[in-house]
Amino acid sequence: MNTTEFISLMQNTATIDAAKTAELEAIINEYPYFQLARAIQLKGLNNTNSFKYNQALKKTAAYTVDRSVLFNFITTQNFEKNTVTAPIVKKDVDVIPTPIVKETPKKTIETPKSKPPKKTSSEVLEIGKPLKFKNTEPHSFNEWMQLIAQKPINRTEVSEKKTAKSNKISLIDKFIEAKPKIKPVNKNTVNQDISPESTSENESLMTETLAKVYLEQQKFENAIKAYRILSLKYPEKSGFFADQIKAIKNLQINKS
Repeated sequence: MNTTEFISLMQNTATIDAAKTAELEAIINEYPYFQLARAIQLKGLNNTNSFKYNQALKKTAAYTVDRSVLFNFITTQNFEKNTVTAPIVKKDVDVIPTPIVKETPKKTIETPKSKPPKKTSSEVLEIGKPLKFKNTEPHSFNEWMQLIAQKPINRTEVSEKKTAKSNKISLIDKFIEAKPKIKPVNKNTVNQDISPESTSENESLMTETLAKVYLEQQKFENAIKAYRILSLKYPEKSGFFADQIKAIKNLQINKS
């Protein structure tokens, strides 16, 4: 891909197809910090409904200085629009008319229609499909970006942690030798519930996108809880959410 082609894609991102997306991936492999190329590649993956989109979004965010710019980009209407290429029609071609031949009607034997194959749990849940964030869902976007925070193992840090651990052990030994006394708890102290249930997601932030984020992260229990909350928020879709919960439970059984 030359400079002219790249500029053309930058100006007309809706025209990016699978072939152009593959070319962009080659550019990114050579220039991993080329943020614009990564953003345009995301558009191509979204256009083609690629299973690579969700992971590419994480990588793009990792290489992006300001993630709010990326969030604004992927939630624009132009980003969500996918193009459908029109069929190529050849002109100036001589068409030879085919003679019309009358045929006697033949008796047809109706064969019983076969039922369409039953969808798997992954297909029902649409796992692997590009996540569609709305501009009102920064919380869902940030939740999806959580796993980027993991850093590669630093061997020097590991050795330093071992040293720090041995120092802590010696401090514990000194603490035991001192024989400290535990003071009784003040009855007037207000206890706070810090259990996972009490620190759960705010129900007002719960969306279908966030539920899909939990599915992609394989946080199945969180996804089930999300769909239950959504079922109460939107009773008109309770049947759909019940089917999603059922599919998640089937997926859990198959994975166990």
